Amino acid sequence: FAELHAAVPGLPLESSRVLPGIVLRRDFAAYCPTDGELRALLVTEPLRPALTAPGVEFVVDSEGQYQASLRWIAKRTEALMKHLHSKNVKLLLSSVKQEEVVIYYAKLYGVSVVECLSSEEMALISEITGVSPYTPFGDNMDREITETAVVTFCRPLLLVSKRCVHIGFTSASAFQPHCLILCGPVDGVNEQHAAALQEAFTMLQQLFKALDQ
Repeated sequence: FAELHAAVPGLPLESSRVLPGIVLRRDFAAYCPTDGELRALLVTEPLRPALTAPGVEFVVDSEGQYQASLRWIAKRTEALMKHLHSKNVKLLLSSVKQEEVVIYYAKLYGVSVVECLSSEEMALISEITGVSPYTPFGDNMDREITETAVVTFCRPLLLVSKRCVHIGFTSASAFQPHCLILCGPVDGVNEQHAAALQEAFTMLQQLFKALDQ
């Protein structure tokens, strides 16, 4: 329930509404408008390529070596975004903050990025879509992307002064997520209404479970 409702203070209760899909309460790190269906990739690690393996020290002896390292990172990152674009992946959903070079090339190749998603949000998206987070590519840029989520829409959503991300997924099951936008004059009233609704949903779950038995 926590991931399927958003409390918006400062508006009358009558402004409350139910939206299809889910609302992520953060702004895009990169937003590239697109029409029609697109593919989304879930990631839990930085996509900027590492210069060395974990536990291996990388020593730069000169400014030239340092600049060459940056060029290599940029080239590999661009190749990664180009590869994603070729697979119609136009949305990255990341549980970690991605570096500026990733954001730059994502914008260049028309890939929107939402970062710093919570573990609960990532788990919800995985449950809806049946897709697991993807492992970074390493040296193999042509590796087949087998698990991507089908996104029916992806757009910004402004809740008073808070910029959010509104996404619709093609569900892998009968579960069709909707998000409750709960409005009220102050946070305290919203919290009371949210608690009452959650208790009501819990009661309905227990009722249907008893009927199934």
